[in-house]
Amino acid sequence: MADQADEVTATSSATLDDAREFVARWSWTEALTAARSVTPGSGRPEGDRLDILAESSWWLGRLDDCIEAREQAYTHYLDAGELRRAGQCAVWLWEHHGMRARPAIANAWLRRARRAVGEDVESVEYGHLILREAEGLHGSGDLKQASAMAREALTLGQVLGSIDLEAEALQTLGRVLIDQGAPAEGLGHLDEAMLSAVEGKLRPYTTGKVHCSMISACEELGDLHRATEWTDATSRWSERHPFAMWPGICRVHHAALLQARGDWDAAEREARQACAELSGFHLPNVAAGYVEIGEIRRRLGDLRGAEEAFATAEDMSGQQSAGLALVRLAQGRIDEASGIITRMLAEQSWNQLTRAKLLPARVQIAVAADDLGAAEDATAELERIAAEYASPLLMAAGLTCRGRVQLAAGKSAAACGTLRDALHRWQELEVPYEEATVRLLLGQGCRQCGDDDGAGRSLANAAAIFDRLGASLDARSTRDLTTTAQAALPAELTAREAEVLRLVASGQTNKEMAASLFLSERTVARHLSNIFTKIGATSRTAAAAFAYEHGLA
Repeated sequence: MADQADEVTATSSATLDDAREFVARWSWTEALTAARSVTPGSGRPEGDRLDILAESSWWLGRLDDCIEAREQAYTHYLDAGELRRAGQCAVWLWEHHGMRARPAIANAWLRRARRAVGEDVESVEYGHLILREAEGLHGSGDLKQASAMAREALTLGQVLGSIDLEAEALQTLGRVLIDQGAPAEGLGHLDEAMLSAVEGKLRPYTTGKVHCSMISACEELGDLHRATEWTDATSRWSERHPFAMWPGICRVHHAALLQARGDWDAAEREARQACAELSGFHLPNVAAGYVEIGEIRRRLGDLRGAEEAFATAEDMSGQQSAGLALVRLAQGRIDEASGIITRMLAEQSWNQLTRAKLLPARVQIAVAADDLGAAEDATAELERIAAEYASPLLMAAGLTCRGRVQLAAGKSAAACGTLRDALHRWQELEVPYEEATVRLLLGQGCRQCGDDDGAGRSLANAAAIFDRLGASLDARSTRDLTTTAQAALPAELTAREAEVLRLVASGQTNKEMAASLFLSERTVARHLSNIFTKIGATSRTAAAAFAYEHGLA
């Protein structure tokens, strides 16, 4: 659409009122053309013309042009003594520079907005200002003050009869309440804001912001069914308004849901299209799109492709991802994996829902590092958060982590019971990759309990799901475990001991074997001691030779 706007020539004799009429009809190309054709002036009229140029450029995806025009509009309004309008321009410039990932410049504009309208507390512009300040406080963890300011903006919107300010305040307050541990109340506020959006009562920007906020909240809470419902509604709306951020941001959310449902090809297409649509416009969401691509590549077994996607996201956002930590784990670089996930958790000291997304990776990496104490602590924290938010997805994740820790600690019977509960919950949520992962863990638990038939069935079902998804590395490792279980074992080796011996023959270290088998290094060492005794070996080389001789390698 930017190309289309480039082709428009400002040859008409449009007036400023014509430009305003085009804005009212959301006819952004025509509004841009009309505003360009008006002879530049001074004072408030020139501020209005520049503001229309900025608004139209924003919706046409021309963010640099938008910023330039809005900064000029701010100056003209300020010179004319129009402090409310100058303050509103400064608020928008906070948004614009945030999309460019320029937080210092964005915050400087917010301070200018405070100076312009900070004393005019009975205005819509003041309401927009304190909502952005509330968002900043929310991001820093000051939930009490953020909630108070959002409530102040909500009251102001209702008193002034501004449905847009009221809706924005409802969504801001809703998100804060969710992070304060009141998800039902928070979602209720978001539902109320969404009602105004679907009724067509809101400006297009407010509509899009409320839509995206609702979907993000559903994703945070793991409410996949609700997220799917709202994503469908948002996608239909964004396709009718294909400007600026939409439908790109909606595609990022849609990709996350498709990934959870196991439709990875469609998820990657959506994520890549979102990155293309948002490139050069909204860097934080482009980074989020690349994180989704990295997760898909990782699960497909394309570790190099995952690394590249995660690196691109980090370059844009300055933040690493839990997916990169799991890539390092798959590569046997356990210390690096532990360092990444530990730093990420430290950076999210107050945000429980964000921590909840990181804790499963923390558990998996801690088990591989033979740090069962850290794995237990992370599991307990995840279980507490899941109970507080009554999130079905977080509860399923907590049970999976609990079963993983029990398995690593040698509590195989307890692990099997826990993992069966987790399996049932993942099946209800219709999340196939996690279902297959739990089946893999359950197969190992059954084997430790001596239930070879149960182990075989669970592993075979896991391999079939991994195959269907295209998760090549997971399918191969699961099939290797199944093959080992079915083979006749020499020297009275157990199935688990045969697995360890096979990995010794492949050259893996104790730490790498622990990561592959979801065991602690201590447990691996114990198995190795038993293996050496049974086969009469005194070195890893001799053990590897025994494995090759008996078809275990």
